Amino acid sequence: MNKNPFLFDAHDLPRRPGEMREYELTIDTHEAMGFEVLSIAADEPIDIDLRIESVSEGILATATVRTQALGECGRCLDPVSYDIEESFQELYEYVEDPRQARKKSKAGKKKPAKSEEDEDLDEDLLRQMDGEMMDLDGPIRDAIILNLPINPLCSHGCAGLCPDCGVKRSELPADHEHAPSNIRWAGLENWEGPTGD
Repeated sequence: MNKNPFLFDAHDLPRRPGEMREYELTIDTHEAMGFEVLSIAADEPIDIDLRIESVSEGILATATVRTQALGECGRCLDPVSYDIEESFQELYEYVEDPRQARKKSKAGKKKPAKSEEDEDLDEDLLRQMDGEMMDLDGPIRDAIILNLPINPLCSHGCAGLCPDCGVKRSELPADHEHAPSNIRWAGLENWEGPTGD
């Protein structure tokens, strides 16, 4: 079973509010992430400047993520590279001892009832410590993937390809054009006639 490369051991951080530690990490063992037209290749180094702070609820993680995505231009299909530098901040809550949690919820102090949808949403937003371990996978993926351009371009002014011949417009003369075809004769375009001419 492969170890999750995004797990970070926070055992060096004392559980006293106000304590802080800073780290420089590189994750270079991971699967590809992104879209078909632009993605971070598998095992492309992801550099992380991580600061963790102890707060009363858990550990506050603040990080800057740097890596490079490769893909193709959405207009001319040339290769493109895209430098990524994104930040995130996440609170990882300590997992309470179930016995302590029971003591905190006194009889008579009822919380307002939540719908199942609200509870599911709370669970999705909540990140918890697993002992001393923090799973940075979700925040790193969100920081990278949610900020990738959906339609990457090799340059802002890329003119794309000629729709008729498929050649890059930047490589064609300014007066390049194709005679409009009459769709009524499209079926006979390759017909050689009765004599083969």
